[in-house]
Order: sequence, then structure tokens, then C-alpha cells
Amino acid sequence: MKRNSLLVVLILLIFFVISFLTNILGPIIPDLVDSFQLSIGLAGFLPFAFFVAYGVSMPSGILVEKYHEKPVLIGAFFLALLGALFFALIPHFSVALVSLFSIGMGMAMLQVAINPLLRVAGGEEHFAFNSVLAQLFTGAASFLSPLLYSYFVRTVHTNDPSFLIQLLNRLVPLHLEWVSLYWVFAVITLLMIVVVGLIKFPAVVLRDDERIEVGGTLRELLRNRTVLLFFAGIFAYVGTEQGIANWMSKFLQLYHGVDPATAGATAVAYFWGLMTVGCVLGLVLLKFTDSRKVLIIFTLGAMLMLVVGLFGPKAWALFALPATGFFASVMWSIIFSLALNSVPHHHGTFSGILCTGIVGGALTPLLIGGVAELVGLRWSMLLMLITLGYIVSIGFWAKPLVSNATIKRKAESVKETAGS
Repeated sequence: MKRNSLLVVLILLIFFVISFLTNILGPIIPDLVDSFQLSIGLAGFLPFAFFVAYGVSMPSGILVEKYHEKPVLIGAFFLALLGALFFALIPHFSVALVSLFSIGMGMAMLQVAINPLLRVAGGEEHFAFNSVLAQLFTGAASFLSPLLYSYFVRTVHTNDPSFLIQLLNRLVPLHLEWVSLYWVFAVITLLMIVVVGLIKFPAVVLRDDERIEVGGTLRELLRNRTVLLFFAGIFAYVGTEQGIANWMSKFLQLYHGVDPATAGATAVAYFWGLMTVGCVLGLVLLKFTDSRKVLIIFTLGAMLMLVVGLFGPKAWALFALPATGFFASVMWSIIFSLALNSVPHHHGTFSGILCTGIVGGALTPLLIGGVAELVGLRWSMLLMLITLGYIVSIGFWAKPLVSNATIKRKAESVKETAGS
């Protein structure tokens, strides 16, 4: 199929929007706690409401096969629009749970629909490059959204003369400046509905490894011990990522007096920014080293940074906690690739099972909040040493049918071919 550059740009923009809306919870949780007068335990239900919606990953795949990508994308953005608008108009805790679930469901549907579409629109020969480019867009959005939050909190309800701030001054309640973000999200999702509606989409024929099958295939995979172990790996990774990102700013506020609207938001932004940098470095390392070794080394680095960040002085915490993002950068891609390379068939359904593991981002932050009620946030965040420990173990027990290609392996292969 002929490449469709306009559609590739749209898909990259969708990746940006997904990350922009998804990773804002961490910076604003301290404000939500103060605005709604929440305990740490109740605050844990905020990321739970968002990420538990990823349980619809497999049904979303079935919707894409039945109705195709365009209607699913429009429906997903419509759900996100409703959630953002509802929260912006009625900023209460109970509304927040419903709104975040609606936005999370929309983001889950988008995730399922856009990867096969990117392969077709950009061409199979460019899919790997475009996938990495999409990760860079994702990282950029995660870095920018906390900075936008910080800007709004510092400028809304001030004498700033700009049109946008003056408009938000009329829409946003006093002392709830963070609500301005959800007005922005509502506008962004509305624009995305219009843009997706105007662009012509190609027919996407799903490959065997992109199809989600239910019935016997699903039951067969769920009885496979390897499948369940790698599902737990994705669960552990997303739980760790969101546990750190969602509780970092609140931890810095509680134990080091850091303003969540400025230095706290910046710390979260650097967490995501360093994750993008680590992703690029990880791509290079995977050309030289077995992915299991990279996974072990990076995960041990994340564990060290987590402990230093939780128990070191303020200056160390402001460095070490964001640095966990650098070491977490390779975990998703390595765990996912090891998983698919460990099972010979039914990769589409297996991918759907793995993506459902994103609900780890719902349960781990919730558990951290609940335990924090008993022992404090510092000690409860140590629970992530368990999830990280499980990820380290994958590097030891994973037995992929196909290992990642390294320069050394390629050279040995060429030598063997020449010798024969």
C-alpha cells in the first residue's frame, strides 16, 4: 500500500494526546488531595479509576475488527471529551472517579486501534522506525503536560493579560486552578474528533499476530504458565511506573516541603523526560547486549534510585526519583518482546492479554495509598521493590524462542553462513 504521510502524522498526534491526558495525574494528585480534602488512601482511587478502564483492551480489539478504526477512534475521543468536560464543569471527587474512568476507557480504545493503523499508513518497512518515533512523541507529551499544569496553576486567577488566561479565569473556580487542564483536554479531544472525522482512512487488514481471538484460543493461552508469568510482568511494570509517577509529587511535598505546582511538577516532568532519553539509549544497548541482561541491569538501577529517593535528603530525592524513569524506560518493550518471542502462536490474542495487564497501573497506586494510611507514604512506596524484583526475575527465567538480534550475533551468523 502507498504510504499516507498525513495519516502517519495524525497517528503520531494521537500518541501525543494519549500520553498528554494519561500522565497528568501524578502532578495534580497533591492538588486533588487538598481540593477534595482526601486521605492518601482515597487519593489512590484516582489513578485506579483511570487505569482500571484498561480492562477493556481485549473488547476494544474486537470492536476494531468489527467496526474498523475510524469509528472506534471517534468513539474513544468522544468518551474522553465527555469525561474531561464533566470533570471541568463539576469538579468533585465522585465526579472525578467517573470522569477518569471515561477518559481511561477512551485512551485504552485508542491504544488498541492505532498500532495496526500505523503499520498500514506508514508501510511495513517503516513500522519499526515509526513505532520508535511514536514513543518519542509519547515521551514529549508526558514531559510537557506537567509543565502546562505548573503554568496554569501559577497564572490562572492572576492579572495575566493573555486571552487564554482571561478566559480560564471565567471558567475555572477560584482555588481550583488545576481544573483549567480539563478544559484544555476537552478542547483537544473535540478537535481530535473533528480531525479524525475529516481524514480518509485506509482499509486495514489485520495480520494474524494482530487479531484477537476469543473462545478456545483465549482459554488455551490463559492455561499457559508462560502467558500468565508475562502478564504479571506487564502488570508489575505499569504498576511501578504509575506508582512512582503518581505518588512522587505528593511524597516530595510531604517529606521535603516541595511545592507540587512547581518543583513537584518539574520532577514528574523529568521522570517522563528521562524515560524518553533512556528509551533511546536502550535501543542502542539492545544492538550489543542480550535484552535479558539489559532488563536486569536497568531494573536494578531503578531499585537503587527508588531507595535513594525515598530515604536520601531533599537534593537526592529530587534527582533519584525522576531518575527511576530513565531506568524504567526499557522495561515495557523488553518484557513485551520477550513475551511474544516466548509463545509461537496466537500473538494477537496474547498481545491483548498483555495489554490488559496495564490495570497494574490501577491497583498498585491504590495499594500504595491504602498502605500509606497505616505506615506512611515513604514505607508504602517500598512496595514497588516487590514489583521491580519480579521484573528482575524475568531476566533470569525468560526463555525466548528467538533472542534479540545483536551485532555480535549477526556477525556470528554471517560467519556460519560463509563457512557453510
